[in-house]
Amino acid sequence: MAHPDWLWIPITLWAAFAQTLRNAAQRRLTAELGTLGATLVRFLYGLPFAALWLWLVLRATGAAPPLPGAGFAGWVALGALSQIAATALLLRTMEERNFALGVAYSKTEVIQVALFAFVALGDRLGVPALVAIACATVGVLLLSPADKERPLRALLAGWTGRPALLGLASGTGFALASVGYRGAALSFGDASYLAAAALTLVAALALQTAVLGGWLLVRQPKVVAGVLREWRPSLFAGFMGAAASAGWFTAFAIEAAANVRTLGLVEMLFAYVVSLKLFRERVSRLELAGMTLIALGILVITLGR
Repeated sequence: MAHPDWLWIPITLWAAFAQTLRNAAQRRLTAELGTLGATLVRFLYGLPFAALWLWLVLRATGAAPPLPGAGFAGWVALGALSQIAATALLLRTMEERNFALGVAYSKTEVIQVALFAFVALGDRLGVPALVAIACATVGVLLLSPADKERPLRALLAGWTGRPALLGLASGTGFALASVGYRGAALSFGDASYLAAAALTLVAALALQTAVLGGWLLVRQPKVVAGVLREWRPSLFAGFMGAAASAGWFTAFAIEAAANVRTLGLVEMLFAYVVSLKLFRERVSRLELAGMTLIALGILVITLGR
């Protein structure tokens, strides 16, 4: 199925917006169920909506479910399991005394996506994309500084510490997840990009539900019971999670993962706008500089593509 070259841009913007709403919906669930419980909600309750999306796509196109390539299962496993591992590593990072440094290093995900996608998938990036990635990454680091007084100095001085290494590992996990999902979608060859993305999403959510749900059922059965008990608010979180993932996966089927993830940083701008509107929080100069750099990176990635 042919598509305009620019189609990935509105799809990614939608994914970032839907993810912002999903995160807002998950806040109360995280307080009730913990982070892993809220993460299971995202997978378990998102799966039926993802299956419905696949059915709608196939019905609208009138095509049979496409057959994936030989590497599909491996790519899906890489994406799904890396995403779970990255979440666990991020939680471990937050348990460290200097967790802010680790969280900041986890934001190097976009740079790592560009590297891994080039090695594994041959995704090549031009100079504008590299400039956009650099600007956006620095902007994100300024929005989550390890030291508000000397943010860049703290990053350079603390990169060998345990929190930084855990943060880097978390960023690596999220980067590998993006690469895995794009590789899975590309394994369908000439099949419809919508069907390829939808089938990849269903497979990934099913695997994540089985792995994380099974692990929690054995280790923390009360969390699983809580996830089932909180089904009403979980339905909305699952729906928005599936909507966001459908956008991400479709964009990955069309465009290089690094470009998609760079533009996806617009989510942070959405979150700040919501914060300013709802809580009337003041923005510091450091945060303003970070948002400006992210906006610049987004502008370059969309116009320079």
